[in-house]
Amino acid sequence: MRKLIDKLYVKQELEPDELKELLIAEENQRKGLLQEEQISEYLFEKARQVRHEHYGNKVFTRGLIELSNYCKNDCYYCGIRRSNTGVARYRLNKEDILNCCQSGYDLGFRTFVLQGGEDSHYNDNMMADIIYTIKSNFPDCAVTLSLGEKEYDSYLLYFHAGADRYLLRHETSNPQHYRKLHPEEMSLTHRKKCLEQLKEIGYQVGCGIMVGSPFQTVDNLVEDLLYIKEFQPHMVGIGPFIPHHETPFAAEKGGTAEQTLFLLGLSRLMLPKVLLPATTALGTINPKGRELGILAGANVVMPNLSPVSVRKDYELYDNKICTGDEAAECRQCLDLRMKSIDYEIVVERGDFIK
Repeated sequence: MRKLIDKLYVKQELEPDELKELLIAEENQRKGLLQEEQISEYLFEKARQVRHEHYGNKVFTRGLIELSNYCKNDCYYCGIRRSNTGVARYRLNKEDILNCCQSGYDLGFRTFVLQGGEDSHYNDNMMADIIYTIKSNFPDCAVTLSLGEKEYDSYLLYFHAGADRYLLRHETSNPQHYRKLHPEEMSLTHRKKCLEQLKEIGYQVGCGIMVGSPFQTVDNLVEDLLYIKEFQPHMVGIGPFIPHHETPFAAEKGGTAEQTLFLLGLSRLMLPKVLLPATTALGTINPKGRELGILAGANVVMPNLSPVSVRKDYELYDNKICTGDEAAECRQCLDLRMKSIDYEIVVERGDFIK
């Protein structure tokens, strides 16, 4: 297995059967069936070498502002799906959002991520105004959007208003698997089209997957890695599937930290310059998840800047961490966590290296 990791380290790509061999070896390692030396630590060592070549020991922060938990979609895995009547719905107004940005700026954040369900309340002109005002008030900051699937003209308007980046996780690149996770009215073809349009417009674009989602196979993961490599995103979001108690997948088994970390390491070797978050979901299933993510090759963390009064209501999955912390507490906690593993949170936008 080390030879395959060395090959990936040198060439940034493997054949499909080689990727599958590595993923099966990791699965066997988790089950205690792998007789040879453990492969994960070797992968992480190589991933750290690559990220240090491009980013040193810097960790970039993104201030997450969860602006709405209304969503028109009914994805089977998501806690804010439209069919969940148990959610206390909320929307932040422009003033709320700007207050979050000001708090974040004072704490050293230089990227703000506006994330929400697909909520038609925020029409294009309203969103463009919010984006333009943030960029006017904080000209040295980047604005990242994570607002789901839109049409080309909407994406273009947001870009001209000042948006820099867009996150749109594709969740799975296999059409059959996608259909098992989403209702009939949603389309993997359209989601991939959105990603292509975002890149064409000029955004720094992020795609990504849930690890261990229901019905996911090793072959699905191979497809995902090949799609990500072909698409060449600037950012990749990889986090574990965590079930939510008010969804059709409430009783499903969640993804593991070990497999998530392994995929982070593979992603770093396949895309050496990629912006790679150690996600909140990873920190939710493992108390040291974000530190382990950084040690596996990640270089981004995304603390929450949303008002504490609404954080518990933006519950995509169960037991989400940091829902009661003030923004300053989150930032100070992460500073200490990163320093404990010899990494440093920096006051920078943290753009993709061209």
